[in-house]
Amino acid sequence: MSECTRTELDAMPFEQALQELEALVNKMETGRLPLEELMKSFEAGSELAKVCRAKLDKLERKIELLTRDDGDKGEWTDFEADVPSPVRNAPESSSNSPTEELPF
Repeated sequence: MSECTRTELDAMPFEQALQELEALVNKMETGRLPLEELMKSFEAGSELAKVCRAKLDKLERKIELLTRDDGDKGEWTDFEADVPSPVRNAPESSSNSPTEELPF
C-alpha cells in the first residue's frame, strides 16, 4: 500500500480498503519481511482496518434508520434480513377482519 493521508483513506471505497488490507495481511503472513517493514505494514493495516470499521458502522446506522419500526412507540429494530419486522412484514391474521386500505 502506498502511504495515504487520512483524508485519502476516508475517501477510499470500502472494497479497495479491504483489498489493500488483505494484501498487507498476506504479505505479513509470509514471515519474510524485515522487522521495520513488518511494523510499517502493521501500522498501515491498523489504519485500513479502522477505515473499514468506520465505513461498516456508518452503513449499519443507515440500515437501522431505513429499517426503523415506526409503530406506536417508534421502536428501533436491528436489521436481520431473515427475520421479518413484527409490524411491516408480519403474516396476515387468520381472522376474518377486513384489512385497512392505505391512502398511498
